[in-house]
Amino acid sequence: MPVEGALWQYARMTSFAKNCRATVIPGLRYRDCPAAIEWLCRAFGFEQKAVYPNPDGTIAHAELRFGNGMIMLGSVRPDAPGVLPFAQPEEIGLRETQVPYLIVSDCTAIYQTAKDAGAVMVRDLAEMDYGGRAFTCRDPEGHLWSLGEYDPWEHPSPA
Repeated sequence: MPVEGALWQYARMTSFAKNCRATVIPGLRYRDCPAAIEWLCRAFGFEQKAVYPNPDGTIAHAELRFGNGMIMLGSVRPDAPGVLPFAQPEEIGLRETQVPYLIVSDCTAIYQTAKDAGAVMVRDLAEMDYGGRAFTCRDPEGHLWSLGEYDPWEHPSPA
């Protein structure tokens, strides 16, 4: 494809994104969503933006902020209409196909906070070749989280 065509295609694709705080928001499902909300706030410092409980105590929808980012989450409800084909880590050998990455200013401090909250370390705190310190852990329901000081917005893309 000629360069002009590639640039047009790139411009066309990026124009789909809305000009807002964050255009990618991960969504997660938890069996005990109220406990997960409390844990994520305690372990990683998320703040509740909105929590919409169902009458039975499960969570229909929640939004948690982390800096200028956000995650959305809700309770696992296999009986709900229109349920998407989600699987929980425990159902698939603790595997994941996506892992949220939180950019943090002090990885050592949040590492300790996560450990104190009971996070299971999968990749211990270490200095990364690409910059900064990072670690990967599991939350109480087995979801993986990567946290690190590397900020891809601050580093130029390879040519």
